[in-house]
Amino acid sequence: MQRLQAQLQFLTEIDKMKDVFRRNVTIKARRQENDAEHSWHMALCALVLAEYAPPGADVGRAIAMALVHDLVEVYAGDTFCYDQAGNATKAAREQAAADRIFGMLPEDQGAKYRALWEEFDAMDTPDSQFAAAVDRLQPFILNVNTQGHTWRLGQITRAQLENRLAPIAKWMPALWPTVSAMIDEAVQQDLLPGG
Repeated sequence: MQRLQAQLQFLTEIDKMKDVFRRNVTIKARRQENDAEHSWHMALCALVLAEYAPPGADVGRAIAMALVHDLVEVYAGDTFCYDQAGNATKAAREQAAADRIFGMLPEDQGAKYRALWEEFDAMDTPDSQFAAAVDRLQPFILNVNTQGHTWRLGQITRAQLENRLAPIAKWMPALWPTVSAMIDEAVQQDLLPGG
């Protein structure tokens, strides 16, 4: 009974992901996307694009990483990837949040999900490399379909975007020519204000 109570408490707590808003907006409604939507969309991207995963990647594990990778943001908040000041404190904030969120679960589950979260951040296995590449692709898709909403807000340059999308080029190389062409089109349409 104590195990189940801990699991239910965790499941209740992670509902707060629906109230952690990101800079990206949804394609149709143009409202801010929340962390739960991002994780769900990223998991589906991994499922649909499984054929482009790096050799040896376990797509099921990558999907699990997609679902847990932002749980810490319930307490740490979402840090905009181009925010230098926010990124300077991100690791410490997220480590403290990981202690708290994964510590709510029974010890075996907490350790398992925290290990997935840590593996995702390390990007040193085929599973985590695929998950990281998909994590970069999902907001790219949103930006392309919202006239560069987030890129415009942050005055993002092509160089910054290409640096951010480097995991796609490295770990999903079959997708890179298409992504690169989409970047070219975004520049031509002045969706990347920094050129």
